[in-house]
Amino acid sequence: MKCPRSDCDFTNPPEAIYCDCGYYFQENDVVTTNKTEKNSLLQIGTPVEHWNASGSRVLKYSIEMEHKGLKEHKLVSAPEPDMLENKANLQIQKWKEKWKKLESKRRITEEKKANLEEANTRSKEARNAFEQIDNLLIHTLSIDDTVDWESLKKKESFSEMKPSKPSKESYREYPAQPDKNSDVFMPTFTFFEKLNKSKKERKIQEFENRYSNAISEWEEQKSLIDTNNRNIDKKYESQIKKWEEEVANWEKRKEIFLQKQEMFNAKIDEMKQSYLAKDANSIIEYCEMVLNNSEYPESFPKNFELEYNPENKIFIIEYQLPSLECFPNVKEVKYVAARKELKESYISESELNKMFDEGMYKITLRTIHEIFEADSANAIDAISFNGWVESTNKATGKEENNCILSIQVKKDEFLEIDLSRIDPKISFKNLKGVASSKLSSLTPVQPILQISKTDKRFVEGYDVADTIDNSTNLAAMNWEDFEHLIRELFEKEFQSSGGEVKVTQASKDGGVDAIAFDPDPIRGGKIVIQAKRYTNTVGVNAVRDLYGTVVNEGATKGILVSTADYGPDAYQFAKDKPLTLMNGANLLHLLEKHGHHAKIDIREAKKILAEQEKSK
Repeated sequence: MKCPRSDCDFTNPPEAIYCDCGYYFQENDVVTTNKTEKNSLLQIGTPVEHWNASGSRVLKYSIEMEHKGLKEHKLVSAPEPDMLENKANLQIQKWKEKWKKLESKRRITEEKKANLEEANTRSKEARNAFEQIDNLLIHTLSIDDTVDWESLKKKESFSEMKPSKPSKESYREYPAQPDKNSDVFMPTFTFFEKLNKSKKERKIQEFENRYSNAISEWEEQKSLIDTNNRNIDKKYESQIKKWEEEVANWEKRKEIFLQKQEMFNAKIDEMKQSYLAKDANSIIEYCEMVLNNSEYPESFPKNFELEYNPENKIFIIEYQLPSLECFPNVKEVKYVAARKELKESYISESELNKMFDEGMYKITLRTIHEIFEADSANAIDAISFNGWVESTNKATGKEENNCILSIQVKKDEFLEIDLSRIDPKISFKNLKGVASSKLSSLTPVQPILQISKTDKRFVEGYDVADTIDNSTNLAAMNWEDFEHLIRELFEKEFQSSGGEVKVTQASKDGGVDAIAFDPDPIRGGKIVIQAKRYTNTVGVNAVRDLYGTVVNEGATKGILVSTADYGPDAYQFAKDKPLTLMNGANLLHLLEKHGHHAKIDIREAKKILAEQEKSK
């Protein structure tokens, strides 16, 4: 690597702030490993559209953002692209400010005074973090959670200034015309010149020539001035023409700006009217805005899945609660002068567990309060809340997502509670909430009411497995039969845990082919399945599409089943993501596991499919 100061070798590790030569790397410095490859602190992904179940409209937009220096990752979402852009810009600004603060701290760490100041600051931050946790429930009580529709509208004026009209350059004026009667052109004669007629005439001719030359020079000056003034006119005409074009373009840009603003504001009004009309999707979108507006510590996830039943007016919230690791544990930071280091002291494990338990109950009651308070359309009679926590099982080392508490409460019953004076745990239990005695144990509980698994895309499945044998070439199978075969296999696979698999309407669009619902508390959840009857290597694009579908569906996992194999890029992309890639060999093994046999012959399949194509 090269240092920007002197092009010297930068041998420190990539995360180092100082070069060997003493150069301090600033925020916007780019360290290059070659002429074309560059590393940036800030990385922003591509916006992703999240469609509703029927695929008729976009529910929200999201974008992944990462600041490598801060080692922070953020998934930003919003119901409109403009809102998404604003939220993304706010996050960038927040990171920039945070990064600058971090740089500032690093510059003064060698000085004792600075270390003491940092210790005090971090101790204060630690106290503030604990205070923030203590006030999780109280914080929301002073806030009106109802969405202010007018505040969502764009009301700013067109910021671009109208082009200024150019000023015309002043004309040059003619010089005064030579006056023949002036002394300059009127000869005076000496006594001898008066007596000598020829001398007198010569002198008269001399002054007449002088006047004639002056007139010629004056005429030449007039001509030059006329040319100059004509050029001024031409220049001004050109400037005016350019200015008129600029004004016209400016007016177009202004009109487009105002039209976009008007269209955006009209959408807000449309959203409002749709919400007040108690449209089910609008109720969900509105409540999503309410929960997204809720302020929590940055370390807390803000992920949830919502469902509204207009028939019984029950609103279901599947909420991803923060894990133990998201809670603060630093009690105090001290500067140890003898060792020239900052030393952190931590709260005990029992104190952390107590804070976690209280926090879970506070978040639960807070979320219910925010939704009920914001329900200006009076569309919700009851809320069913399920709180989920992602964690690593210390016994197995596997990632788990457990529902650790569940509650269903009616609106009129909940509004009778004075949240400013309650004990959250006692109040939760009094409302017949379900949870283990110690939430920090992450003991799973059965949700009282979960989001419905009904989907308009689902169709009746039919059995295919019993119709195949060793002679059946899966790579040449009818694509619809292939999708139902995959559905049937996974249905058998999930039967042991009480799961079920639904096949979707045939579309050939590369979307969702089947959805599995696995109730297993460890591996369970919604699983998206795509079936690819391919005769060529599956590329990374198909895997990317699957991941996008998993995110869009709010699924816990995605499975891609193909008769062919996958390219290296596909396997690399799937690494560390909730994706499973099953090739032809895996598929045959799964068939055999459930007592069925078939074959996959890619060369034969290509010939069969080519002949079928010719016969069409």
